[in-house]
Amino acid sequence: MKNYSVLILLIFVLIGCDESENPKNWQLVWEDNFDGLNGTSPDPLKWTYDIGTGINGWGNQQLEYNTDRPENVSHDGEGNLVITAIEARFESSDYSSARITTRGLFEVMHGRIEARIKLPWGQGIWPALWLLGSNIEEIGWPQCGEIDIMEYRGQNPSTILGSVHGPGYSAGNSVSDEFSLFNDRFDTDFHVFAIEWDENEIKYFVDGQNYFTVTPEDVMGEWVFDNNFNIILNLAVGGTFVGPTNEKTVFPQMLYVDYIKVYK
Repeated sequence: MKNYSVLILLIFVLIGCDESENPKNWQLVWEDNFDGLNGTSPDPLKWTYDIGTGINGWGNQQLEYNTDRPENVSHDGEGNLVITAIEARFESSDYSSARITTRGLFEVMHGRIEARIKLPWGQGIWPALWLLGSNIEEIGWPQCGEIDIMEYRGQNPSTILGSVHGPGYSAGNSVSDEFSLFNDRFDTDFHVFAIEWDENEIKYFVDGQNYFTVTPEDVMGEWVFDNNFNIILNLAVGGTFVGPTNEKTVFPQMLYVDYIKVYK
């Protein structure tokens, strides 16, 4: 009887440990592990491209021309997708890079979105992992909503930001917070960036640490995060968020992505 009681207690302890490690019992619903052959493009069943320049097209005064060329975005054959910013005249710009999106292929509303990424570094370098409301064509930005899971000023290699944009709290008035590494940098190794998002809040994480939480009470306008969103991953050069490059900015710059996963 004594041994039986110990066994029951052990089972309850183990169950409790499992629940505490995964309290919401997330179920994987979409992923890309970027296991393609070296030089191959992203999976066309999962990704499409925003082609063109941000100077006139997206309002951020970015300097690069985004392409679908393998030189700018392709697998490295080692389990990563690499977005490469190149300093060379292309079309109307002095730089080329890439911006990929799940638009028209996959949408998400609520859940956990995470990615393991190694960031580049340098003045004027602006990588981001973010979500944009799928209804942007109908209602415009910022009414459609934007969730920046991770964005980063290359001149500050130890700090990333998480933000939300909506009506009344967009651009320079977004609701955001920072996460900084201590005696470390985001360009020297991979880190996991994530959000956990439901109808009442969006929680931001770096390597499992919750550093920022946004609720409807925190925004200065309508909460617009109960709709479908697309995933976007890009590496910008210049723009209002980071400023221009300078003589110390080295090219090419590479953004390495090990995986992106979505859970419900």
